[in-house]
Formats: sequence, C-alpha cells, structure tokens
Amino acid sequence: VAGIIGCWRYYEWREHRFDAIILSAAERYGVEPALVKAVVWRESWFNPRARGRAGEIGLMQLQEIAAQEWADAGHVTTFAHDHCFEPGTNTLAGVWYLHKLLLRYARTDNPAPYALADYNAGRSNILKWNSGAAATNSSVFIEQIGFPGTKNYVKSVLKRYERYRTIFRSDGS
Repeated sequence: VAGIIGCWRYYEWREHRFDAIILSAAERYGVEPALVKAVVWRESWFNPRARGRAGEIGLMQLQEIAAQEWADAGHVTTFAHDHCFEPGTNTLAGVWYLHKLLLRYARTDNPAPYALADYNAGRSNILKWNSGAAATNSSVFIEQIGFPGTKNYVKSVLKRYERYRTIFRSDGS
C-alpha cells in the first residue's frame, strides 16, 4: 500500500508541479490554462528535459524556429534554443505560439482542433485538410486529418483539455 501511495503522490506532483507557470503564461497570452496543460501533457508528459526527434525541446516541445519567433516578437536579444529547457521560458514561448495559431483559426466554430493540428503537423498540412465543410466545422476537420498520428494527437489533447477544464474550474483558477 505504501508503494501505491508513494507512486500516486509522485504522479500528482509531476502533473501539477508546473501549474503556476502554465497559469501565468496562459494569462499573459489569453489562452485557457487547461488547453496549455493538455498540450504539455501530450508533448512531454511534464518533463522539462524532453527532446523530440525533430529537434523539439522542453515541456511544449518547441522547435527552434517557433521559439525564435517568440524571442524576436518579445525582443529577447540573448535568446538561444537551449533556453527552452527552462520551464518558464518554454511555456511562455509555447503559449505565445499556440495563441498565434488559435488566432489563425478564429473564424472556425472551434479553433482548438485546427491550432493543435497545426502545432503538431504544420500549416501546409492543415491547408490540405480544411477544405469544404472542414474549413469551419471542427468535427468535420478532425475526421479529415490525413495523418493518423496527428488525428490521435488532436483527439487526445482535446480529451485531456476537457479533464483539465474541470480541475482548473474547481480550484478557482
């Protein structure tokens, strides 16, 4: 029993240790903290030292070009991609980028699936999948996603987002 309790405490700690950083970045850029946390969960499982196969790093698995866009927009002159291993920097840059993507799809019924697919697979692929009804109907869009991995990514982040929405609401955040 002690081992189970210890394991549970570790998972609780791991899942909530960056909540203050997530809340701060989400507030700064006007993105729901539950969505940010769901992306962090899916991208790195809350591991600030995570590395992706395509050079992505940190909690939100930022590629160098996206992180540099954030640094340029914020006039961060001493920025280096390795700074994204620091959870605060990574989350600020990642939320800024996610906010940019959400704005890109603001004319749809629900920008989140489009932004998440863009975050995962890139804009050029979104342009292939959002034709016809999928251009404004997020449910149709999700079904038209042409990469099974990206479709799974979007669905899993949205499911976790719904879970985190109840958590953030219940604690007053």
